[in-house]
Amino acid sequence: MLGSFLIIPMFLLFGYLVRVLGATASGDPEPPAFDDWGGMAVDGVKGFVVTLVYGFVPFALIAVSFGIGMGGAGTGNDAAAGILGGIGALGMLVSFVALFVLYYLVPAALTNMAVEGDFGAAFDFSRLKDILLSVDYLVAWLIPFLIAFVAQAVTSLLVTVTFGLGFILVPTIQFYTNVAVFYMFGRAFGKVTGVGAPQQSATTGVA
Repeated sequence: MLGSFLIIPMFLLFGYLVRVLGATASGDPEPPAFDDWGGMAVDGVKGFVVTLVYGFVPFALIAVSFGIGMGGAGTGNDAAAGILGGIGALGMLVSFVALFVLYYLVPAALTNMAVEGDFGAAFDFSRLKDILLSVDYLVAWLIPFLIAFVAQAVTSLLVTVTFGLGFILVPTIQFYTNVAVFYMFGRAFGKVTGVGAPQQSATTGVA
């Protein structure tokens, strides 16, 4: 996480989190190993592309809405500025709703990709539909907001009481927070789909 600004470490980190999704969804009680860095980087790039594809519409809406609002302010006409400003504000509102949809959808898409081992699985809406409409997934989506709040509070307190020295532990706290959040998404996915359920062996009787 300290080296994320160098791009490649960021892909490694994202790739590991994608592995966490796949492992927990499949019912593996142990966290995945931080190895095979080449494959992990590839997983990170795939995850980044999936996020980018899903995020295109919300971020495009934000850019267009901002442009309309600024264009209205630059017309010099109060009526036009008011109309275009209103359109821009409405567009921004719609954009933020779209962002929430994005943050709700992407973890399920990434988990399906990790479980299936196929990039296209991230866009298999027939499978994703049942997951996204489940209560288990909704709870797994809501709890991370609480976890993020607690982690931020702990981090701020740690940095304050150590007069800034605790800052060196911030990446570690953030890493384990991310792992915990992705773990919950993976568990919810596995519970809804039954991917990680133990297989029952069939028994045959002799007449």
